[in-house]
Amino acid sequence: MTDNVSHSAPPSDSEPVELPPELSLLPLRNSVLFPGSIIPIDVGRPKSVRLIEEAIANERPIIGIVAQKEARVENPSRDDLFSVGCAARILKVIKLAKDNYSVILQGVARIQLDELVAEEPFLQARVTEIPDIHVDRAESEALVLNIKDTAKRLIALVPELPREAAALIDSVSDPSQVADLVISNLDIETSEKQDVLESNHVNERLRQVLTLLTRQLEILKVRERINSQVQEEMGHSQREYVLRQQLKAIKGELGEIDEDGGDVEEFDRRIKEAKMPEEAERAARKQLDRLKSMQPSSAEYTVTRTYLEWLTDLPWSISTEDQLEIQTVRDVLNEDHYDLEKVKKRILEYMAVLKLNASKKGPILCLLGPPGVGKTSLGKSIARAIGRKFVRISLGGVRDEAEIRGHRRTYVGSLPGRIVQGLKKAGTNNPVIMLDEIDKLGHDFRGDPGAALLEVLDPEQNHTFSDHYLEVTFDLSRVMFIATANYLDPIPPALKDRLEILELPGYTRQEKLAIARRFLLPKQISEHGLLDHSVEVTFADEALLELIDSYTHEAGVRNLEREISSVIRGIAVKVVEGEVGKQIAVVRDDIPGYLGPQKYLSEMAERTAEPGVATGLAWTPVGGEIMFVEATHMPGKGGLMLTGQLGDVMKESAQAAMSYVKSRHAQLGIEHSQIEGHDIHVHVPAGGIPKDGPSAGVAMFSAIVSLLTKTCILPDVAMTGEITLRGLVLPVGGIKEKMLAAHRAGIKHIVLPERNAKDVVDVPEEIREEMQISYVKNVNEVLDKVLDRGSSEQASKPAESAD
Repeated sequence: MTDNVSHSAPPSDSEPVELPPELSLLPLRNSVLFPGSIIPIDVGRPKSVRLIEEAIANERPIIGIVAQKEARVENPSRDDLFSVGCAARILKVIKLAKDNYSVILQGVARIQLDELVAEEPFLQARVTEIPDIHVDRAESEALVLNIKDTAKRLIALVPELPREAAALIDSVSDPSQVADLVISNLDIETSEKQDVLESNHVNERLRQVLTLLTRQLEILKVRERINSQVQEEMGHSQREYVLRQQLKAIKGELGEIDEDGGDVEEFDRRIKEAKMPEEAERAARKQLDRLKSMQPSSAEYTVTRTYLEWLTDLPWSISTEDQLEIQTVRDVLNEDHYDLEKVKKRILEYMAVLKLNASKKGPILCLLGPPGVGKTSLGKSIARAIGRKFVRISLGGVRDEAEIRGHRRTYVGSLPGRIVQGLKKAGTNNPVIMLDEIDKLGHDFRGDPGAALLEVLDPEQNHTFSDHYLEVTFDLSRVMFIATANYLDPIPPALKDRLEILELPGYTRQEKLAIARRFLLPKQISEHGLLDHSVEVTFADEALLELIDSYTHEAGVRNLEREISSVIRGIAVKVVEGEVGKQIAVVRDDIPGYLGPQKYLSEMAERTAEPGVATGLAWTPVGGEIMFVEATHMPGKGGLMLTGQLGDVMKESAQAAMSYVKSRHAQLGIEHSQIEGHDIHVHVPAGGIPKDGPSAGVAMFSAIVSLLTKTCILPDVAMTGEITLRGLVLPVGGIKEKMLAAHRAGIKHIVLPERNAKDVVDVPEEIREEMQISYVKNVNEVLDKVLDRGSSEQASKPAESAD
């Protein structure tokens, strides 16, 4: 506990006191006691308390007071104390609480610490009294007069000091007492007071006191002069402040008080710092001038204030520095995503051009592909790779044009559109903005948001993009826009024309295996806490392939990640229950135990070598699919029946195939009675799923010919292509997705229109090597490739080898 000190006046007369050779020592912090001074101190340290209690009990009124060199030392030793102190008489002791006293002391004489004789229960030392040395009485009197005069001037500059202090100084005549009285009341450092205490030469002591007193007086004079200057300079400001405070009080009485107080000044500062274009700053200043004259309680005040907040919060001049090192960008993209080389190549091209031409406008990309192939995550990866902020704007189900352009301020609760909101959220004017699910935009009586995007996504126009709420232009040319879509058909042609389409087809079996091994497994193991508990989980390739083939049926990897997560959760249960150790290896036979029986059987099991059954290929928004076409006949009048929820285009393909068969039945080896006396029924299984498009024409033709010639179609062959009434095979779309689906289904031989050969380049090389690809121009070539001639009694010609 700190011994707090306050000084009081010395008595006018003090009788000499005979000191014992040994004194109990009371260390004092942050102060020095002088002979003749009376001070109160609080005693709380254990040793100090024991000293006071022993002095009271044994009636020892004289103790030694010594200042500590360092106030923070709690239990001082001899080295922590100064060698000169003051003997003091205990005048009064007041017990404040247990182990806490207030003691009033009076200094009686200077003492020299000769030797410490005891440290317990408190400090005790052998001491010698230090007598005063008087040399030149005349000099002493002169110094005393100077000290008294200086002290009176100092007292006059300190209003807090009582006026009786000057009379007290005049009442003391002894030079030594004058020095001790003045120094004990000066607010100076403890070390400076200690230097005066240690001086036993009276004249020297008086000179020290006069120096310190004069210094204190000069400090007070300078302070007074500074205060006068400040007061003079602040006269006008103070008057203005007082008037403003009075105005504020009046407004408070009228109920018009502005809670924020500094709106105008704050917005003025923010407008300067925003570095807006001239047009925007002019609009902001105009609204700020209006704000000054409005009542804060009015509704218009809140509207204007909100508008100014939006204007000043937008990143007009703030941009992030692009990462222009091509190798670094490539490494980040490869770290986050497997394959997708076409998209990565386009991003690297853009960064290379940006490095050569910093003013290059941002590209407008559209990532097109089935769900789960990594479109959205690729946008985040692109932003991370080039060092920009990422903002995702979901457009699915957006029907109101104001969602893009914002509402006009005349509406209650109006706000800027999502583009401006995204820029504010990003905090920079060159972020990567992902327009997610752009193909899911709707439109109704409130407007067409797709039309509003035309300006946003046009590099020639978006440098002057105008939001209805802001009513000033904002430059979007530095923004990189990345749209995502599952299919192109719903996107309006004008909007589609502004997009650079980058297709992300589905993954092959081996690509899914690599993605699961590199990305999905480590992510799920970490998210489920197994890594934190040092549990090592390994999956055999056969186990992952079983998940891919028998538990998922997709172009992407979203469901694969979901199934891996289910397996990891099952492992987590076993780890918590103590059924398994720290190392777990998952093999193929373990999968059903975690996920149950297989969800998808291979289509190979569904294919049978039976006349009238053909395997076609279809494109869907979620990737390619194989499609079976079944044909049968029954007695009738030569009619054609179609089932399987077929669309108009697919029905017309079946009718075209039937017409060609009827017109060429002799060349095809089909008896006329087989056609005229029978009705043909063509069915496409999975009747609950709508199907449409011309690409099943070849498969329908082959199924009908197979049925009527009683010739089986080779079971490992799949085909696609549109047919005409002249028997030509026309090109179709989605070749890569269809070939991926055929590969997943175990197809070994695929028949394509000859004009689709250029599309096969995009198919992964491993699939091209594993599959036999035949290109055909007309349906006769198709029959040569797909019919198993050995299964027919009508034809003995062996099947030709495919090209």
